[in-house]
Amino acid sequence: MPDYLVPGAYVEESSGRAMSIEGVSTGVTGLVGPTRFGPVGGEPELLTSFFDFSRIYGGFDRLAFQDSAYENYVAHAVRAFFNNGGSRLYVTRIFEPGLGTDTGIAGCSLDPPATLVLRARFPGRAGNMDVVFVPHTSPNLLSRDPITNQVRVAGLQENDVVAIKPGPASPPIEEGLYDVQTSGGDLLFVRPNGLQATAGALDPSPGAARVHRLTFSVRVRRSGRFEEEQVWDDLAPHPNAHNALLSLFIHDPATRRQSLIIPFAVEGQVTSGAVLSEALLGREALDRLLLYLSTDAEIWPSRRPALGDLEKAYKLENGNDGRLPGPEAYRGVAAQPAATGLETFAAVEEISIVAAPGHSRRSGQTDDPARHSQIAGSLIAHCERMRYRIAVLDASDGLTVAEVQGYRQQFDSAHAALYYPWVTIVDPLDPDGVQKIDVPPSGHIAGIYVRTDARGGVFKAPANEVVLGAVGFETLLNKAQQDLLNPLGINCLRFFEGRGYRLWGARTISSDPEFKYVNVRRYFAYLEHSIDRGTQWVALETNNEALWADVRRAVEDFLFSEWRKGGLVGTRPEEAFFVRCDRSTMTQNDLDSGRLVCLVGVAMLSPAEFLIFRVIQSTADSHQ
Repeated sequence: MPDYLVPGAYVEESSGRAMSIEGVSTGVTGLVGPTRFGPVGGEPELLTSFFDFSRIYGGFDRLAFQDSAYENYVAHAVRAFFNNGGSRLYVTRIFEPGLGTDTGIAGCSLDPPATLVLRARFPGRAGNMDVVFVPHTSPNLLSRDPITNQVRVAGLQENDVVAIKPGPASPPIEEGLYDVQTSGGDLLFVRPNGLQATAGALDPSPGAARVHRLTFSVRVRRSGRFEEEQVWDDLAPHPNAHNALLSLFIHDPATRRQSLIIPFAVEGQVTSGAVLSEALLGREALDRLLLYLSTDAEIWPSRRPALGDLEKAYKLENGNDGRLPGPEAYRGVAAQPAATGLETFAAVEEISIVAAPGHSRRSGQTDDPARHSQIAGSLIAHCERMRYRIAVLDASDGLTVAEVQGYRQQFDSAHAALYYPWVTIVDPLDPDGVQKIDVPPSGHIAGIYVRTDARGGVFKAPANEVVLGAVGFETLLNKAQQDLLNPLGINCLRFFEGRGYRLWGARTISSDPEFKYVNVRRYFAYLEHSIDRGTQWVALETNNEALWADVRRAVEDFLFSEWRKGGLVGTRPEEAFFVRCDRSTMTQNDLDSGRLVCLVGVAMLSPAEFLIFRVIQSTADSHQ
């Protein structure tokens, strides 16, 4: 209690203690798998569109592993997720380098004397990018003050880089690039070889010396059909200048955003902007630049280089997609600060759907079945450990009905659902738009989960929904085949004449009848997670009857709202749920140990999976 020492009115803020419980998000998805580019460890990045994915992880181009070639299944799954209703997505890239010292990172060296290397930020064939450095020069900055008759250089400051052209009538001074320094308040031009000149020593008269400030633009295009060119302008070559080129293309950037959108780095030590400029341009491009700065009186116009001739282009090489990732790469490690694989999702609490598109693609290797089962097992184990998540599993491609039954028998979990067969889409890499490819359904399914949640609520079964983007299925199933698969918890994708391509199943792969359906499992997780998060304020409060009443009221209000939405069974709240938090749920030992025990019961809805209409023939007399 505060001390009240002076008469007067006092206003205080007071909490009602019984905080309201808000429902958690159920549509945030995490995808793990190989991509063309992007980080291979650390916290995954939140994506809200396919453009976000393409900018960081590359586009649709196929992956070329050292032992096999793959479609870019993660990219296709990301597009399918957003097209089918998804809105928030985390992606974790996995990468297994080749044998020995092969890192899969593209690079190239610059010409001596500077020992600089251009290196792609991340491994992958997309790192075999084109990098173009374009020099830009200002107008001549050297002039004479008409009043004082003193030589002046306008618009320069320390750490600028200039190109000095002496001209035929100039005093002896070396042509080339200079770093701008200050000495006693005066500008000093310093060559990489140590030669120096002052502004006062230059003759600004026509036909004499000229001084041009030098900056760079950088253009980058990663390899890939749909890659867009990135451009950065007005970059200063000196490492200590404002907007320095090296501060942007640095090996260890200061921000995560910079590491994600700047695709390469300039590696090596350099302290001179003139040295860096000469290294980036090379001898031939530098000579063309100095020739371009000459006046028409000095050279024939036909010899003057065009602007395009001043550019210096580099090709980063030897980037590769590594080997086909194995189960360990998908499982990942929890080492900090650079977790990998599925372990990167552990720190993102809001994820509720997890998938690994393409993990079940058959490569023709003898260990494929074991590899697929281990990766699927890792997905299931991750979701069970995180409690509030569900794994969307893809059956392998090319499986027969009998084979997919055998694959299903390996698992039993209420935190996973299996989908069969693969989805046929139009290949986005085909310029004619006629080539078709088969992709795993998990991206489409995760998007349908989100779409169903938005339209009907998480308690609505994500089934009998159109699979947007599908132009077919790898296998067209009939009712008799689904009669075999559905009781096993294998969710089928079916084509219905006049109704299109639909998801026609919503079962988990659990033997527990209470969690037979996907929506029941997800809705129960939603309720648990919401209550868990919404009652964190209870920790370390006084454990007495007043606190118990506050907890009951908060949970009851939340469940009442869910019942009003139609998520729980019953015509009255008493039929839909109960909440107990009193001495009947806690022993004295619980109280002495600081435990508050609240018992919550809910009556869950199950989907109308079987529609049964009994039609009885009757005569006209029976209606009289």
